[in-house]
Amino acid sequence: MQIRKFGYYWLDTWVMANVIQLATQNFCSRFLNRSNDPCGRQYDQMTQAARSAPANIAEGNSRHSTSKETEMKLTDVARATLAELANDYFNWLLIHEQTPWSVQSTEYISVAGITLDKPEYQDDVLCQSGVHILKQKHHFDRWLLSDDSLTVANCMLVLCNRLILMLGKQIDSQLALFRQEGGFTEALTAERLAHRAEQGRQDQAPSCPICGKPMVKRMAKKGVNSGREFWSCIGYPGCNGIRNII
Repeated sequence: MQIRKFGYYWLDTWVMANVIQLATQNFCSRFLNRSNDPCGRQYDQMTQAARSAPANIAEGNSRHSTSKETEMKLTDVARATLAELANDYFNWLLIHEQTPWSVQSTEYISVAGITLDKPEYQDDVLCQSGVHILKQKHHFDRWLLSDDSLTVANCMLVLCNRLILMLGKQIDSQLALFRQEGGFTEALTAERLAHRAEQGRQDQAPSCPICGKPMVKRMAKKGVNSGREFWSCIGYPGCNGIRNII
């Protein structure tokens, strides 16, 4: 996973999410009307669910360097909203007395077999990413632009479930990286301990009598020794080693 400015623009999951958002907006505009959606509630729910996927993928990736926990949570939110959207397309088929394509059908195999092109952005990332997304969408236009709503719904159901699986793998990668590097809180703790160790070396601090780690000066805040300095282990509160300052 390549991380850089606008890092999510290089993610296949974000690209596919944008394809699904565009296709969902088109589906709702073409096939939902006052007869089957008199209050416009289904239109709003489907387009909002489709919008949520690329938005949460982008926001999650943008938090990669500061909070891996937040990144994983937002990626999971994107996956959950896609499951909601997939169920809307599934229901559309059922209310028309149709079932989804069989995984052995020619249509399913054709849609599932289409792979996304790798982005090749140069300097004009915003413009080129738009070109790239539209190009990927055109791979599926044979089904997405059909006048038959059932064909479109079937194609969208395949794409939604495909992206759900892709996001699952992305979360697994994020979790593996979190286990290896930790999150923002762990990074702050490591930085604080490193600063304490350096401070101890500059002060020619003694070693902790319990664990042997460097010690730093602290000031007692209460008790009979309130206001007096003492040596404390940098591993505190994990280690309670102290020494008096002579």
